[in-house]
Amino acid sequence: MTELAWIDAAITSARPQAVGALLRYFRDLDTAEEAFQDACLRALKTWPVNGPPRDPAAWLIMVGRNAGIDGTRRRAKQTTLPDEAALSDIEDAETPLAERLDGADNRDDVLRLLFICCHPDLPPTQQIALALRIVSGLSVKQIARAFLVGESAMEQRITRAKARVAGAGVPFETPGPVERAERVAAVAAMIYLLFNEGYSAGGQQDDRARLADEAIRLARLLLRLFQTEPEIMGLTALLLLQHSRASARFDAAGEIVLMDDQDRALWDRRLIAEGLALVDKAMRHRRPGPYQIQAAIAALHARAARAEDTDWAGIAALYGALERQTPSPVITLNRAVAVSKTDGPQAALDLIAPLEARLAGYFHFHGVRGALLKQLGQDAAARTAFNQAIALANTPAEAAHIRMHLDQLQAGGVG
Repeated sequence: MTELAWIDAAITSARPQAVGALLRYFRDLDTAEEAFQDACLRALKTWPVNGPPRDPAAWLIMVGRNAGIDGTRRRAKQTTLPDEAALSDIEDAETPLAERLDGADNRDDVLRLLFICCHPDLPPTQQIALALRIVSGLSVKQIARAFLVGESAMEQRITRAKARVAGAGVPFETPGPVERAERVAAVAAMIYLLFNEGYSAGGQQDDRARLADEAIRLARLLLRLFQTEPEIMGLTALLLLQHSRASARFDAAGEIVLMDDQDRALWDRRLIAEGLALVDKAMRHRRPGPYQIQAAIAALHARAARAEDTDWAGIAALYGALERQTPSPVITLNRAVAVSKTDGPQAALDLIAPLEARLAGYFHFHGVRGALLKQLGQDAAARTAFNQAIALANTPAEAAHIRMHLDQLQAGGVG
């Protein structure tokens, strides 16, 4: 690993804890973020010379706190801190100091930071943007590129989010049990939405694809804070199992490859093993929730060595359980796909027929309906459904996939 690479890895890993501690100290998002950035700049200067500190997070907390105080003094035209030599990491003096500052608060600092980014006053788009900026440390330019908006528009979105948090008078004290229970669901939902943004990207070269990696990193962080919570285990397992197929989901030309046609040798077995272990651990708690059920569905796909080995009856049953917990037309649509594998396309069409009005603007509804009609030989109706789908495609890859079906229908008609 190069010198800059290990520094970047250490800073990225320490960021949530360090920013959380600085936020508790300064009680202002901008000040905490600026203090952390100052600490990072000093790390880039001193770590290559002195070597890495034993505890990078403690070092960044101490230096960031001093930098923040220094900034406050400058603005007040008071005295500044001692010179750089006095702030070096000689004999790791910063570790006990940071421990005295923070003690057992590190876990709560990180949790509070996540809670603030997922404040209920913020819409989901602002929650995700704020978390990527504050917790993950992505630049505004990177976030804007991932969400296909202008840099100035994203800057305004993040600024508005910070202003709303400041205006809401968010408490900086240790969150109590009731608040934790209420807010952890919002944090999990934010991570889930973030992953979906990355997962729906058109291939791994898409700027949005890295959002899936970031969502997994945040899910693992949340799991470290809630190690015995089965739903957080389920969420993390779900993301890992879904992401394990990333290399097989698109071909060399960027075209979508459906799961039945994917080269399963390209699936990431390391992620699958981690995800399956978490699913099994979560299920032992016997408190199934939506994330656990979705993870169990992904696990059945992951355990099938070949497409024809997939337990579609089990998947249909799990979707039925998910539908009872969180009724949704999209879940019913997914159950219909499993039903088509066990009971045939007509049974699936009958199941999704009542959904047409609610899913009229949903790309996947028309795509699934077209595929089922195509299987039944109803080519004209299938062509209509595919044309509706292509008009609603979210990515070029989705549009190309539907175009392939239309080409097949055309070729069949000509034949």
